[in-house]
Amino acid sequence: MSSLPTPRENLLALWRRQGIHHAPVCFSLCPDQLNTFRQHYGADANPADVFGFPFRYLGSSFLKPSSQNWQRFFPGQCFDPRTHFNLWGVGHEPADGSRHITRMHHPMANFTTLEQFTAYPYPTVDLSQLDKARAEIAALHARGLAAAAGMACTVWEIAWYMRGMEDLMVDLLTDNPCAVWHLDHLTDIACQRAQAYAQAGVDLLCIGDDIGMQKTTMMSMDNYRQWLKPRHAAVINAAKAAKPDILVTYHSCGFIEPFIPELIEIGVDVLNPVQPECMDFAKIHAQYGTHLSFWGTLGTQTTMPFGSADEVRSTTLRNLAIAGSKGGLFCSPTHIIEPEVPWDNIEAYVQAARDFQTAGN
Repeated sequence: MSSLPTPRENLLALWRRQGIHHAPVCFSLCPDQLNTFRQHYGADANPADVFGFPFRYLGSSFLKPSSQNWQRFFPGQCFDPRTHFNLWGVGHEPADGSRHITRMHHPMANFTTLEQFTAYPYPTVDLSQLDKARAEIAALHARGLAAAAGMACTVWEIAWYMRGMEDLMVDLLTDNPCAVWHLDHLTDIACQRAQAYAQAGVDLLCIGDDIGMQKTTMMSMDNYRQWLKPRHAAVINAAKAAKPDILVTYHSCGFIEPFIPELIEIGVDVLNPVQPECMDFAKIHAQYGTHLSFWGTLGTQTTMPFGSADEVRSTTLRNLAIAGSKGGLFCSPTHIIEPEVPWDNIEAYVQAARDFQTAGN
């Protein structure tokens, strides 16, 4: 009698479209929802453990900060005392009435010369973390869990977080060499990190840059092919050269349908989150489901906050049925679960996934 697959084995089979034993779940909670979760399950409870998420992100980042004095890039500017600066120097100032939405401050906003870019203290890649990462991965595998490396905001998003989106767009449209150097340097850092994660042995490399808006793409196809596609390809190639069986997930919110064939071409294995307010999962799956797997599809702008528990359940079961018994869909909410989502809807999603398993689909 064969043994049941571990959560890791089931997830990898799902995303390789090799059949699934059960439909796994995962979600991300905002601080208010985390408090609600703890009221239900205890102050020390962890959603990933309680609901059996099949993977965990590594704590190792392979990044080492090169500066702590970020305010020197904002001369004369005063910040809310709660403002924090990440290791790229981007300031995050809490917005009124929100615990996790911030106003962003761009340290390169006033840069005018290439020398300013090349002198900037970008973080460096710290390969001394390799042994720690390997130990983390081994511990996760021993628990039957997949190991994921989080590299969201891979090139494009971190580039404009640092420079400012409008300024970076103008730089690129005017062929400013500063922007080319900036993107190339960020790509080099991302390639080194991707290679390190692969060498450490992660199962999943989770990259991403938002390139879609609600009803249209953020940039033209020509601009995507010029600015981002070769850089994303370089990151993926660096990982797959070190570990050919690594699965690469790509995140972009919004409408990105025209880019999907391009993403498949450069080696993306899993598309996240297939935002239903912007794209039709059934249509996307029919067109690309033999070449691409998916992660998401439950709308956090619509179904999760404003649908009933029955609607959450029926949507979950419908989307899982579209992918079918071979897998190809890790059905989950498309983004962080905000305070407006009733807790019953989260439980309805989890129960629907469990019922899909027991229904034998």
